[in-house]
Amino acid sequence: MLVCFLLYYIDMKVILLKNVDKVGKVGETKEVAEGYARNFLIPKGLARLATVGVVSAIEAKTKAAAEKVIHEGKRMKKMAKELSGVEIKIAAKVGEGGKLYGSVGVEDVARELKRKGFAVESGQLKMDKPIKDVGGHEIVVKLGGGLEAKLLVRVVEKK
Repeated sequence: MLVCFLLYYIDMKVILLKNVDKVGKVGETKEVAEGYARNFLIPKGLARLATVGVVSAIEAKTKAAAEKVIHEGKRMKKMAKELSGVEIKIAAKVGEGGKLYGSVGVEDVARELKRKGFAVESGQLKMDKPIKDVGGHEIVVKLGGGLEAKLLVRVVEKK
């Protein structure tokens, strides 16, 4: 009976694949009860046995992910710098008093930016309301990571 009792409390080293409440965060190596590891953490995909190969593979994966985040941040900073102060022209049908027959929305601005070589999605463009008159209008482009750029959209009469 004593032998069974001792086996139940043997700890096992695992590396966490996901954050687990009251255990640890992704990438951490923890010692947990063998039953907890074998019956819960490993079958649910929350952890793996902490062998040398698994630890080195996860460290390499974590390092690659960190490098990707750094690279993406640099790319976004460069794009913010390039987009700041850009002026695009959009031609639209105009009625009396300089009012448009329709409106210019984020999709129109995104389409024009793509033609100029900027990879911007319409969801990144922030406008209070669609543009309904001729003239210059400032638009904010949210690039992520707190970065944003302001550009000028000049709506002109379509001939």
